[in-house]
Amino acid sequence: MEFDVPTWSQIYDMLIDEARQMGAENFHPDVVIGVVRGGLIPARILVDLLEVSQFVTLQIEHYIGISATMEMPTLKQPISAPVTGKKVLVVDDIADTGKTLRLAIAHLKEQGAKQTKTSTLYYKPCSILVPDFYERQTSNWVVFPWETKETLRKLQQQNLGKRALNREITKLVKAGFPKQLAEKLLAEMEKEPKYDAST
Repeated sequence: MEFDVPTWSQIYDMLIDEARQMGAENFHPDVVIGVVRGGLIPARILVDLLEVSQFVTLQIEHYIGISATMEMPTLKQPISAPVTGKKVLVVDDIADTGKTLRLAIAHLKEQGAKQTKTSTLYYKPCSILVPDFYERQTSNWVVFPWETKETLRKLQQQNLGKRALNREITKLVKAGFPKQLAEKLLAEMEKEPKYDAST
């Protein structure tokens, strides 16, 4: 597995570019919707950049591990405000399979949205849906700054063995994952109590 590890600064630059694209295309959303969890932070930044006053969320569950998803995503929490007759921008961090965005669009149409466009930072070529706005295309596993411990935990849970785990973490660091942060989080995780599932 290969990794992309964007920095906060790179993410902000990508979102500035997307906001400019939206302006150039004369798309001015009434509402920005963050898909919880991954889309929450990019959506909040776009709310600021686009100067949109209404920011709402919806929660869709799809991932169960690194490069592992459920067959179909599940709508866990519907949108938190009405969108009837409004232009809506749906934001997630990545279009991996595209199924999450497709479910979000279907939900918003059911709720009466007038126009729906999608925005992600990354897009994978295997996605069934190409976002209206995205900045980078990759086939790698993308590790965002808001999911550092989660990524390390999922690598640990793969039971790769110590040597293979160290190789994966070395690849992560080479891709841009802060080495000191990885060491700090792994040390903390080592101190956590181990639970025996058989008891």
